[in-house]
Amino acid sequence: MLSAESLIQKLTLSVHNDPKNCLENGVRIYDPPIVGFADAENPLFPEMKKESVVGNLFILPGEWLPGAVTVISYFLPFTKDVRSSNYGPDVPSHEWNHARFMGEDFSDDIRRLIISEIEKLGKKAVAPVLEKNYVVDNINFLSSWSERHAAFVAGLGTFSLSRGMITRKGMAGRFGSVITDAEFPTTEREYSTPFQYCLWFERDSCGACIDRCPSGAITASGKDKSKCHHLLTVEDPLREMNKIYAYPYSSCGKCQTNVPCEDKIPEE
Repeated sequence: MLSAESLIQKLTLSVHNDPKNCLENGVRIYDPPIVGFADAENPLFPEMKKESVVGNLFILPGEWLPGAVTVISYFLPFTKDVRSSNYGPDVPSHEWNHARFMGEDFSDDIRRLIISEIEKLGKKAVAPVLEKNYVVDNINFLSSWSERHAAFVAGLGTFSLSRGMITRKGMAGRFGSVITDAEFPTTEREYSTPFQYCLWFERDSCGACIDRCPSGAITASGKDKSKCHHLLTVEDPLREMNKIYAYPYSSCGKCQTNVPCEDKIPEE
């Protein structure tokens, strides 16, 4: 029997032992993950189809996998070495850029590991972002699945002014999820509102991510995704590096690093 605890242990061992969780210079990309479990029938999932949340492209768990019972969500926090490399105010660090793309390749392996462990039980599992019908609309900034929103439902954290997600291990890292017809106990959400861990919304303070954003995309009104997208794809500040490594665009992460919510739930 695969319990939640044994699954988390397997993921943790992979983070510790897999050489793909390291950059070329030996820097480890991720610390051990945190994992949450949501009921696939949770009424919050249909809410994601609203234009004000994810949008009409969003596909429900039971549409990804008929008979879905559980959505498993995880957060892989970047290590201090990766985070601190990006503290400067200017161009994103090479370590951060590598961690974004090499780290996502490793996260795909974590998705496949979860699927493999569940299939050993004779159960089914799918990772939406690995499926052929996963769609990303970079014009209207919509997608058919949202790792962050799945994490919110699964009790991992709440959103921030920058529209990242703040977990108990902060927001600098990558999210992933798997939908399965195997049953796991659901994780209790320790928050009641979508922005509860963000000091800007809860205490009318902070706003550090506003000053950190090099594109001016983050303001008191929220995040202008088009400005962020333009910086990463059109201005492409690490274009020469990306040509060498065949990365499709630059990553930034300034709003996730050198801010109070970088590696924890912030306190005023």
